[in-house]
Amino acid sequence: MEETGEGSIREDSKDTSEEASPFPVFQNEDDDLPPKVGSPEEELVDGVTKQIIKEGQGDTPQRHATCFVHYRAWTVSTMHKFQDTRKEQQVLELVLGHEKEQLRGLAIAVASMKAGESALFKVGWKLGYGKEGNFSFPNVPPMADLVYEVELIGFENAREGRPRAEMTVEERIEAADRRRVDGNDAFKEDKVGEAMQKYEMALAYMGDDFMFQLFGKYKDMANAVKNPCHLNMAACLLRLEQYEEAIGQCNVVLAEDENNVKALFRRGKAQAALGRTDNARADFNKVRALAPNDKAVLKELKLIAQHDKELYEKQRQLYKGLFGPPPLETPSLKRKKWVRALIDWFLSLFRALKLGRRKSE
Repeated sequence: MEETGEGSIREDSKDTSEEASPFPVFQNEDDDLPPKVGSPEEELVDGVTKQIIKEGQGDTPQRHATCFVHYRAWTVSTMHKFQDTRKEQQVLELVLGHEKEQLRGLAIAVASMKAGESALFKVGWKLGYGKEGNFSFPNVPPMADLVYEVELIGFENAREGRPRAEMTVEERIEAADRRRVDGNDAFKEDKVGEAMQKYEMALAYMGDDFMFQLFGKYKDMANAVKNPCHLNMAACLLRLEQYEEAIGQCNVVLAEDENNVKALFRRGKAQAALGRTDNARADFNKVRALAPNDKAVLKELKLIAQHDKELYEKQRQLYKGLFGPPPLETPSLKRKKWVRALIDWFLSLFRALKLGRRKSE
């Protein structure tokens, strides 16, 4: 489905992928474990080391900068993953120099990064949750060394703006909308990774805590920025073939607006790519009911029908081979059947005579 108009993205079939990492990265089969990174290990300070996964661009953030971060965190001793902001769909806002005590090591890590960079960090317990650990959420044992996989989505130095908490509602919505527009511009230039960073920065201004407080016109204003960002993120993720993540972005929009045509269409495409044709067909049929003249959805439904037909034919051929017709009766097979029948007749006659003798006795 082509997107046109304010806050939207045109979809096409051009293949675009993320820039490959210059260092070998081996993701564990268990996604709940940190990746194995082949880049050199650099010591930032005593207790914090760094290995780059993907290079970033530009400068590193200054002190007092507001940084927007996604990260996963593990305890070294047990490899228990105690935090995953992507799974929670919540970007962390970290103001360097104003972080919580337990995030000092993470702040040191982030201060060394460039926008768009991903890296693996090891942080000693003194710069983490300390001697006592944390027995609430997140659950971290005492004196636990930590591993962080961090992505710096972007940042704003202090002179460029203020932390979100100090902004008015209008300022936050305007700041988010500027980043949405920047994301659209990056997407048009086929910079999908950069576009996603801009959308995620925009969504960082529209967190659940903020949206929960809004009502009336302010709620509508915020959704007019927030929902297109989720939809455009879904378009980027489809291009990157990250279909589960695309479905998640569409679900956020559909929770707010169950008849959103763009969200249904993009979720249907992701479902189809994952082979979930029944779910995809349901989404596309709903789009067809809402937009009966849309040619793109008719094309997708035809592709699903063709897929189902090909699958049926493959299964039919397979079962035909497994359960073919019985073999023809040859003369030798007929002879064996006749001999077997004669033997069975003699056995039954013998049993009858034996039974008659017992009765006469």
